[in-house]
Amino acid sequence: MAGFEKEIKEKVFSFMTHIQIEGYQNQPLKNYKNTIELVQKNVNGIKKIAPYVSKEAMIRAGDYVDGVFLKGIDVNLDATAIRKYMKEGKYLSENPYKAEIVIGKKLAYKLNVNIGDKVIIFGLPYEQKKYQPKFTVLQVTGIFESGMAEYDDIYAITNLYQAQKLFNLEDAVTGYDVIVDSVQNINLIAKNLQNILDYPHFVRTAPQLYHNLFAWVELQKKPAPIFLGLIIIVAVVNIIGTLLMMVIEKMHDIGVLKSLGASSRDIKAIFVAQGLTIAIIGTILGNLIAFILCEAQIRFQFFSLPSDIYFMSTVPILLKYENFILVSLLVVILAFISSLIPSRAAAKLDTVNILRFG
Repeated sequence: MAGFEKEIKEKVFSFMTHIQIEGYQNQPLKNYKNTIELVQKNVNGIKKIAPYVSKEAMIRAGDYVDGVFLKGIDVNLDATAIRKYMKEGKYLSENPYKAEIVIGKKLAYKLNVNIGDKVIIFGLPYEQKKYQPKFTVLQVTGIFESGMAEYDDIYAITNLYQAQKLFNLEDAVTGYDVIVDSVQNINLIAKNLQNILDYPHFVRTAPQLYHNLFAWVELQKKPAPIFLGLIIIVAVVNIIGTLLMMVIEKMHDIGVLKSLGASSRDIKAIFVAQGLTIAIIGTILGNLIAFILCEAQIRFQFFSLPSDIYFMSTVPILLKYENFILVSLLVVILAFISSLIPSRAAAKLDTVNILRFG
């Protein structure tokens, strides 16, 4: 589940970053350069702040028309991590005036476009008083694939100037992406931002924007300890059963050892050692198999997922060696405790009766 949680958070932060500052009731934000300077001077813990323009638009290629969520960014200040999801072509160039666009793989498939093809974007001006739609022609320079159908299907990225021109925003923006140094301080930083920014700036964190998604991830994690506990219980019962069978099979040998002077403590130690040996060998083999399977999934991605349900196309794996160590220690400790039951039974066997009837 650690890999699943990490992948979800990475992808959400890649597209939506840690904190978003937007205009209250979608009001455009003017003097964005002054706002960036104000934030950088007065709020600690911010790694990057980048302006953007985002709005719904229509995209057309040939006879096919579809809705998109268009985001215009300043490439030099870009706070998103979409670059690492590029599958074809290249990201937007640093020239802020180039008529370029980057789209998701699913959207490219629906539009039947490739790198170098041109698409037409239609958009309504941000000011609702003007309903005359505008359009612009942009060249597809890159195609990304995040594995999250929600984004690959409707997301499109262009430069800030093209979006401002399309939505008739002049020098205004619709929001800012903020990356923080430590996600642990995200709520404190958001509070500080809201304190220094005046109306209509409205600050929200990614967990606030995607509360349902983060709550769903937490819900997915809750059954994991239950499953692990059930597996450990089965292992403990197997160890107890195996050792009890061994006690029954070795009753005569136990009697011989006792007649030769072995104490009850010695008999206990033999069966405890046997239980620990089973646990340690099983733990080593289990860890080895788990490690090989995890590495194979990381490298070759054998197991796939429906991206429209799980927000990713393959099963994500995050190897945490401390988890291997913690579970291994827990198994060995429980194996030691469980081996005490059959070892005590073996130690209490009467030597005379064993040798007489064994």
